[in-house]
Amino acid sequence: MTRFELGACVATPGAISALSEGGGDWRFNAAPLLARHQDGDWGDVPPADARENERALKTGLRLLSSYEHEGERLWVITEADRSSTCILLPSEY
Repeated sequence: MTRFELGACVATPGAISALSEGGGDWRFNAAPLLARHQDGDWGDVPPADARENERALKTGLRLLSSYEHEGERLWVITEADRSSTCILLPSEY
């Protein structure tokens, strides 16, 4: 059950590289992360950040999830206005 709209989905060069490792289309590999994010599974964020995301769903603020993919940490950020969602490496923030 999706909890919010993702808007336009984009990824940074580092995220595309990480999601492409091992072969396959990066968009296909990103789909499970986007689904978890949209379902409110915030991944490996601290409890305080998870609570902030829950508040953000009600107040219209930015949402942040953190997942590991093939040994690489990836962040998924949906903008406050829900117009876009970006997958990126923390170092690209």
